[in-house]
Parts: sequence; structure tokens; C-alpha cells
Amino acid sequence: MGLPLYVRLLLVLVTLLTAVIVGLMAGLLARWDGASLPTCIVRGSAAFGVALPLLLLVLGNLGTWS
Repeated sequence: MGLPLYVRLLLVLVTLLTAVIVGLMAGLLARWDGASLPTCIVRGSAAFGVALPLLLLVLGNLGTWS
């Protein structure tokens, strides 16, 4: 039997917040490196876009959804 629905939703929320933090940190690191503001936004968005599916795939492979 799988996990209850509320646990799955909490795991997705934690995954989403983790991806947001990864994106923010990538943007801040780009800014500290001297990049312009649009470049920081692009790098942070790219990091978020890569982190979210990756974390969801990790949860799926751990058997969270079954």
C-alpha cells in the first residue's frame, strides 16, 4: 500500500520548496560572480527547471507514488 495522499502532497511541497531554494542560490551565486540581473534570473530559472523534475524523479524511483 502506498503513502496517504497528504504525505504525498507534503513531499511534493518539500520538493517544490527545495527546487525554489536551489534556483535562488544559483541566482545569488551568479550575482556574486558579477553577472547582470537578467543573466542571474536566467541561471536561477534554469537551475529551478532542472532541480524540480530531477527531485520528482528521485521520489518516483524511491517508490513514493506506488
